[in-house]
Amino acid sequence: MTLSQTLALWADRLRDISSVGLMFADNIYHRQRYETLQDIALEMFALATGELPEQLEPLRATVMRQPSAISTADAAIIDETGRILLIRRADNGRWAMPGGLLEVGETAAEGAVREAFEESGVRCEPVALASVHDSRLCGTVSAHHLYHFLFLCRPLNGGLPVASASHANETLGMAWFTEADLPSALHAGHAERIPEAYRVWRGDHRAYFDW
Repeated sequence: MTLSQTLALWADRLRDISSVGLMFADNIYHRQRYETLQDIALEMFALATGELPEQLEPLRATVMRQPSAISTADAAIIDETGRILLIRRADNGRWAMPGGLLEVGETAAEGAVREAFEESGVRCEPVALASVHDSRLCGTVSAHHLYHFLFLCRPLNGGLPVASASHANETLGMAWFTEADLPSALHAGHAERIPEAYRVWRGDHRAYFDW
């Protein structure tokens, strides 16, 4: 790992310790100590990402409250001809499987289906768990430690999008690609995960996991 990645990992470990500590702190002095850990974690995140600490302050109410690694889910929507649905991200213009952070109260598969609809307008149903990847080991560029759940999904309604996708502002577009004709500008980590979806689509239903 690079120095920035190492700093980010250390900061994420402090984030994890402080968030769990704040959940169970039983007096103001313990809370103050865990809040100080969060201050240090934010400063380390700033060093790792090149951003100012005050720019990262909003993380205190969101990411910094998350104990353990953050879970995400992607939907590998592959139709009967073998084409996969990819969305073009608005933040960097790169192509990716639809997906995102899981929410409390939903299963990982439900989250993948929800994110797919929100980002593409396409309805789908999960078929199989293809893989569980550790963000540090699959090429993902993130300041935070993530677990990526990847589900093979089949499109519903012929894969036709519904115009009312709630997060259309997150994507610049969407398209179907064959495995042999994937775009070169893939979002970080997706080139490593897409082959796992095709492996399962071909009939090998063993889920990949990092070890």
